Amino acid sequence: MNDSPEYGLWSLVIINSLIFIIFAFSFTKPRTSRDWRSFGAFSAFIVALFAEMYGFPLTIYLLSGWLVGRYPEIDFLSHDAGHLWQTLFGLRGDPHSNPLHLLSDVLIFGGLIWLGIAWRVLYEAQQTRTLATAGPYANMRHPQYAGFIVIMFGFLLQWPTILTLLMFPVLVTMYVRLAGREEREVMAEFGDEYQRYASVTPGFFPRFGGAMRRNEV
Repeated sequence: MNDSPEYGLWSLVIINSLIFIIFAFSFTKPRTSRDWRSFGAFSAFIVALFAEMYGFPLTIYLLSGWLVGRYPEIDFLSHDAGHLWQTLFGLRGDPHSNPLHLLSDVLIFGGLIWLGIAWRVLYEAQQTRTLATAGPYANMRHPQYAGFIVIMFGFLLQWPTILTLLMFPVLVTMYVRLAGREEREVMAEFGDEYQRYASVTPGFFPRFGGAMRRNEV
């Protein structure tokens, strides 16, 4: 077994959790109870993730009997072994440089950048009491919720755990419902203008070229 202290590093749990939570907070600036619910759910996911990544590998312990029996040559208390997709898909080499990990990095940091751009557009629209239709909002109606989902999915590709895998569909459902409530409020405020916008703009899956269509409405 690996004798290096690769778990029980609770200071890293706190530091990494705060980095991503504060980063997301700076981009979303939650104000309403709905904003806080979406941000709080994302924060819970992040804490659960890093608690297993550096604190206590609950998933490894729960699956240890099956994992050790199937892969007896692997030390599952090593940090690299926590990248379970690497093992399950038979990938070799440094898990930090395999295609899944690199894709997860793109999704995580791309999602954070997407959140920042979307928040800036939404903030400017709120200041002028207009409908947000520029930037990411030209391609989808709920870019901030989509950003949270993409970031969480990126982390699942990088470090899957039983808890975060269970949380993910619950949080996605919550974001979809929050988006529905938000749409009803915006529809009440902007009426036909929002209806025309929604008729040509997808909710969560971007359809590029939306800005051009927006000018035609």
